[in-house]
Amino acid sequence: MVVLNKIYTRTGDAGDTGLASGARVSKSDPRVEAYGTVDELNAVIGIARLHAGQNDRIDAMLGRIQNELFDLGADLATPLDPPPAWEALRILDGQVERLESEIDWMNESLSALDSFILPGGSPLAAHLHLARTVARRAERDAIRLVEAGESVTPAALRYLNRLSDHLFVAARRANANGADDVKWVPGGTR
Repeated sequence: MVVLNKIYTRTGDAGDTGLASGARVSKSDPRVEAYGTVDELNAVIGIARLHAGQNDRIDAMLGRIQNELFDLGADLATPLDPPPAWEALRILDGQVERLESEIDWMNESLSALDSFILPGGSPLAAHLHLARTVARRAERDAIRLVEAGESVTPAALRYLNRLSDHLFVAARRANANGADDVKWVPGGTR
């Protein structure tokens, strides 16, 4: 459990921050960018949950996902190399598989897509679409971290990829099982 007695420490006033390993890096470091975007995603999901209303199952999934995003942040904040001296909190394959199972369950009641979906419909769906785009940015940030020569657990990358799909399908489900989806009409405003 994390205990925070004091919120400000002044240790980052010069523009650096500490990773879980204790290493100090710039606040613009790709690793910090990656887990910072995960933190932003968590906040966006929190706003989406304000609109969950009677969507108890979606709200429960989102609540669990918010907790898992803190796990993901811890995973990204703990470099694989050098290996930490403690058992680091990592995203597990089972968490990815649970997202897949939930996607399959939500998708069962949805009509097949016959167009791209525009963000909108219900307030919950609109916020879930925003969360989906932030999840994609978090995934791109994590991939840039790998491209910069840093290691990231494969399950963390899969989790981010699957999460954006999960949020998309949840948005459709929140739109009366797709009935209230706002569809893209190619060239429709020419």
